[in-house]
Amino acid sequence: MNKIIFSLILLLTASLNVFAQDVDNTTDPVASLRDQIHAASTPSDRIRLQLKLAELLVSTGHKTEALKELQLIANSGSFDPAGFYNLGNSFARIGETDAAIDAYRTAIEQRNGTYSRAYNNLGVLLFRGGRMDEASDAFLSALKLENFRYAEASYNLGRVYAARGQKDLAAREWKRALFVNPQHDAAAQALANLGTEERIVVESKPVKSQPVKVSGPTAAPAPKSLTLTLDQVSFDLLQRARTAAERGKMTDAADDFTRLLNREGGYFAPANLELSYALISLKRYDEAIANLLKVSERDGARYPISYYHLARLYESRNELKLAEAAFSQAAAIYTPTNAQFFLDLSRVREKLGDFKGALDSMERYLKLAPERGDKAVWSDERLAELRRKAGQ
Repeated sequence: MNKIIFSLILLLTASLNVFAQDVDNTTDPVASLRDQIHAASTPSDRIRLQLKLAELLVSTGHKTEALKELQLIANSGSFDPAGFYNLGNSFARIGETDAAIDAYRTAIEQRNGTYSRAYNNLGVLLFRGGRMDEASDAFLSALKLENFRYAEASYNLGRVYAARGQKDLAAREWKRALFVNPQHDAAAQALANLGTEERIVVESKPVKSQPVKVSGPTAAPAPKSLTLTLDQVSFDLLQRARTAAERGKMTDAADDFTRLLNREGGYFAPANLELSYALISLKRYDEAIANLLKVSERDGARYPISYYHLARLYESRNELKLAEAAFSQAAAIYTPTNAQFFLDLSRVREKLGDFKGALDSMERYLKLAPERGDKAVWSDERLAELRRKAGQ
C-alpha cells in the first residue's frame, strides 16, 4: 500500500512540475519563444522566431542576449534570403553595422544578386561609414534591378552624389525619386535645399567653362551661385558618359569623358572627377590620380572629395605620407565633417608610426561617429590600443 501511495505522490509531483513549466512558458514570452524555436519545423520558421526573440530581448534591455541570438542566425548556414535581409535590419537597428553589412551581402548572394531592397539598405550603411564608392555601386545595383524606378534608392544615390560635390547629379536623382514617388518628402526637401548650386547648362555659343582657381584647402570657398557651362556637343558627351557609367559601362564612360575634356582644354571639374571614378573601377590608377590632382589643385575647396580619393589611391600604393596629407586635407575642408575621414587618417598615421597623431584622429572620429550612428563596434578597443602605443 505504501508503495502505491509513494508512486501516486511521485506521479502527482511530476504532473505539477510539467503544469508549472507550462504556466511559466505561457507567462514568460522569452521562454515561450525559445520553445517555439526548438519546435520549429523549417530553418525559415526558426530564423523568423529567432528574430522575434531578439527584438523582444532588445526591447527589454537584454542586448547582449539578443546579439547572441542574432549571431546564431548569422552562423547558421541556412538558405533564407529574406531571413538574412531581416537579420541585416535587426543588426542595423542596434548599431551592429559590420554584422548588418555581412547579413545583407549574404541575402544578396543567396538571391544571386537580385535583391534590390538588400542592395539599398547595404548602400545606406556603406554611405554612413563614408564608403561612398561602394555605396554608389549598391544603390546603382538596386536601381538597375528595378529599371531605375526605385524612389528610395534614387534618393540615397542622390545623397552620395551630393556628398561627392556632384550637385547636378544629386538633383537628377532626387527628381527621379519624385517622379517615381511624388510623396517622397525627403527627396523634395533635399531638392529644395539644393537650389541652383552647381548647375551645368548649355551655352548658346561654344564658351569654355572657367574653373574657380584655389591654391589649396585653406583657400576661400568658391561662390555657391557658380553655374558651369558647356556647348551642346560637350553637354551631350557628359550626359552620355554619365549614362554609360550608371549602366556599368565604364570603358565607354571613360572614352566619352575623355572626348569631352579634349574639347574643354583638358579640364572641366565634374568631368575630371567622374572620369577618375571610372578609371578607378577600370584599375587605371595613374590616370585616375592625374585627374584627381587636377581637381584638387584647381577646385579642391569646391570638391574636397578629390583629396579623399587621392588619399585612398596613395595608401593602396603604400605612399603613406601623400595619403596622410590628402586625408588631412579632406578632413579639414569637407562639409559636413565626415567621421570616416578621421578613421582613415588614424589608420595611415598608425602605419607611419605616428601613434600620437593616430590617437588624436581616432579621438576625433569617436567624437563625431556617435552623432551619425555609425560608430564601429571595435573602435573602443582600437582606441585603447592606440593609447597604449602612444604611451598614455
